[in-house]
Amino acid sequence: MQLNDKDIRNIIEEVVKRYLSSSENSEVKSTPVVTRAEERVGNKLELIDEGQAQKGTRSDEVIIAVAPAFGVYQTETITHIPHADVLKEIMAGIEEEGLVPRVIRVLRTSDVSILANDGAKLSGSGIGIGLQSKGTAVIHQKDLFPLTNLELFPQAPLIQREHYRMIGKNAAKYAKGESPKPVPQMNDQMARPKYQSIAALLHIKETEHVKVNAKPVQLKVVFK
Repeated sequence: MQLNDKDIRNIIEEVVKRYLSSSENSEVKSTPVVTRAEERVGNKLELIDEGQAQKGTRSDEVIIAVAPAFGVYQTETITHIPHADVLKEIMAGIEEEGLVPRVIRVLRTSDVSILANDGAKLSGSGIGIGLQSKGTAVIHQKDLFPLTNLELFPQAPLIQREHYRMIGKNAAKYAKGESPKPVPQMNDQMARPKYQSIAALLHIKETEHVKVNAKPVQLKVVFK
């Protein structure tokens, strides 16, 4: 039996839908939701669009640049860590170093390195964190080429909550001009083959929400 493009797309959508609903907190959303840093209770995340993100003037800020589907069309990482928890940990890590997190959404790409570089260029400190919906992350600096970085965390299945907090802390340390030890990363030879297919599907779904010429959006973060 031959499958046309429509059949393949339907299969992908069904697989991703089942995957995202496989845990109690999973939920595929078709409409945007709202979020805020002051009240970090609960594991439901809402992200409020506050218009085009502007270049920061504060040297004590670190930008977290989330991907197009983050917290809206996908609400947890590839290993079912709620996006609310991911943001809480990263923001807490930044604040523990005495700096201020700012969250934006980059719409023009789903590439995690470009997300991070776009965020770094808007950050008052010149440091940004890129975050894909599946959980992959990058710490970037504004004067580096997009495909280079300060730290890369490519294996989303191996990133735990505590790692996200350490990512936030290290990003803040770079912003303060320090040279921190890289966040330790787990090594599991079976992680790639085990998650490769679903990672590809989640990336396809993320990329469907890319708007090529769109400007980055400032987000207000609210936890419920």
